[in-house]
Amino acid sequence: MQEALKIITRGTVEVIDLKHLEKKLEKSRAKGAPLVVKAGFDPTAPDIHLGHVVLLRKMKQFQDLGHKVVFLIGDFTAQVGDPSGRNELRKKMTREDVERNAETYKEQVFKVLDPQKTEVVFNSHWFGKFSAQDLMELTARSTVAQMLARADFKKRFEDGREISLLEFIYPLLQGYDSVVLEADIELGGSDQKFNLLMGRQIQEAYGAEPQVVIMTPLLEGLDGVNKMSKSLGNYVGINEPPREMFGKLMSVSDELMIKYFELLTDHDLGVVRQMHPKEAKMELAGSIVAQFHGPDAARDSREHFNSVFAKKQVPDDIASLKLEPGMDLIGILVMTGICLSKNEARRLIKQNAVSFEGSPLADESWPVERGVLKVGKRRFLKIV
Repeated sequence: MQEALKIITRGTVEVIDLKHLEKKLEKSRAKGAPLVVKAGFDPTAPDIHLGHVVLLRKMKQFQDLGHKVVFLIGDFTAQVGDPSGRNELRKKMTREDVERNAETYKEQVFKVLDPQKTEVVFNSHWFGKFSAQDLMELTARSTVAQMLARADFKKRFEDGREISLLEFIYPLLQGYDSVVLEADIELGGSDQKFNLLMGRQIQEAYGAEPQVVIMTPLLEGLDGVNKMSKSLGNYVGINEPPREMFGKLMSVSDELMIKYFELLTDHDLGVVRQMHPKEAKMELAGSIVAQFHGPDAARDSREHFNSVFAKKQVPDDIASLKLEPGMDLIGILVMTGICLSKNEARRLIKQNAVSFEGSPLADESWPVERGVLKVGKRRFLKIV
């Protein structure tokens, strides 16, 4: 029991409540019946990144302990939009976008989870059959006062920003998922606390035993400040090429590195703290690359990083672009996908993060020449 609790609680910020969790684990062991562990993911973007992996690894730990894991794809609730942490209305997604993203989720999660021990479900299977009567009964389980007590809703209300009635319904829908799935445990990020607790409330309202809530911390992205997010460009995607993944992870700050070790690996943190920061970061990057691409890719990525960045060499496999009349620096950076927008390109130039043949380019009107452009620490382009 103590060993199981040690595994389960590693890298968590709160368990509600621990005594209840112990009782559920004891009951499960006595009856030989696995607990139902649920985690929901709304497919609002096509790619899974390391921020998602924090929860997926927690699910895998429960699988390894013999419990039933339900990977819930919120294809219905994604069309509503989770208001957690939002200071404005979320843009409504089309059904086509949701379905396309959901398919990529299904492909990617099994890089972490055991497919033989994972039940994948879609909440449109029950909400698609929900009647107006069902919805009225569900909304009667909570109050407007409860919703407005929620921090993000409260702030928006005080600031005069819009809150749609649809957003009030989202936590109720997430809670009802737990009723349908008969969840013993629900996992979620710390920003999901209101929704997760609503699950307990809704289960009790429908006569079920309330679930245990286990919350993991939010993983800061490569900028070391904001939650990892594709929209902020501070993410590491699990489908990224191994060398790119390794290089990105080497840019993680020394302060954030320990958190990455705790949430994304099984390393002994005491041993990690005794390592030299650079070697520890190499170990972190190699370990995560190995998880998604294998040990050979991790070794190759480490050697590549050492040759290109530690020894200041230019890689031999960089992309090339043929110089055409009228090309300008900003246009090249955006056209080749090195930068997502003209604003990002201008920002990098101002930060002296763009260089040509080793010399920083401070002027966006620089007359383009043939040679090697370097953007940041890892991106190269050869103009021929």
